[in-house]
Amino acid sequence: MGFPNREEKYNKTNGMIHWSLKKFDDLTPQELYVILQLRNEVFVVEQQCIFQDADGKDPLCFHIMGMDGATLAAYTRLVPPGISYTEPAIGRVVTAAPARSRGLGRELMKYSIDQCHALFGARDIRIGAQVYLQKFYTSLGFRPIGEIYLEDGIQHVEMILS
Repeated sequence: MGFPNREEKYNKTNGMIHWSLKKFDDLTPQELYVILQLRNEVFVVEQQCIFQDADGKDPLCFHIMGMDGATLAAYTRLVPPGISYTEPAIGRVVTAAPARSRGLGRELMKYSIDQCHALFGARDIRIGAQVYLQKFYTSLGFRPIGEIYLEDGIQHVEMILS
């Protein structure tokens, strides 16, 4: 895809978050390392979920990083349509433990939704949400579709933003 990488700063009252969106091939080795480190820290260690995080989709995706200084505070990957679902998707949504309770998760999702629409057009976006976060995603306009299912031992529900 011929989309340029995007970067912008978001000034929160409690600090400066530097948002960037990059294609996989444009990630530096250091950026890729901290992304994988945060995903493993939260999904594998904190949530005690043994699963194959490197699922082969990362090279096909766009990656959003929210940097707080030199620290990766928040991350998502934007999955183009036709890879996980027929719609574009937002996945691997994660906020570092020290950055939680600052509203960063909401800003991460708003930025991710905006970038998803910029990349793939104004179309539906699908997510596979952990059930305990369903209220959060509903507050952003997503609605559940389908039944609750187990993925890697954690209850999930597919949700869509129209």
